[in-house]
Amino acid sequence: MSTRTRASGAVCTALAFLLLAAGPALAAHKPATSIPAEALVQPADFAATLAASRAPKPLILQVGFRKAYAQAHIPGSEYVGAGSDEDGLKSLRDRVAKLPRDGAIVIYCGCCPWGKCPNIAAAFEALQQAGFKNVKVIHIEEDFGSDWVDKGYPTASGS
Repeated sequence: MSTRTRASGAVCTALAFLLLAAGPALAAHKPATSIPAEALVQPADFAATLAASRAPKPLILQVGFRKAYAQAHIPGSEYVGAGSDEDGLKSLRDRVAKLPRDGAIVIYCGCCPWGKCPNIAAAFEALQQAGFKNVKVIHIEEDFGSDWVDKGYPTASGS
């Protein structure tokens, strides 16, 4: 197990504890596993689509943590805030407020293993509640480093 993977696991454990301690409003978010399979896209498929497509790119939003985004993110993606945080969800809603409800949006996090991610399902749910019909979620099974960066898919860094 790499140092990055151990650190990522420790961060997820600490986040889960903080979310539970924050009270029922934040802890009540659905898990990532609640996102319907038809909304999921695999990292390899999304990277290939980005590389091959001349069509307009979807709006790509990172809904995890700023530090992770600054370290590495999908080129052209925007950081909107953590989906587990009410300020992050407000930022997400503000960013998409004037967009057509049928526009393509792709969200991702990758802070930790899929089953423990505190951000992705809350962001997906917020977009669904806002009426967006064409939302896809990059299914990052372990973490962004393992499932995107280490696979050699394109990345950018900085905020």
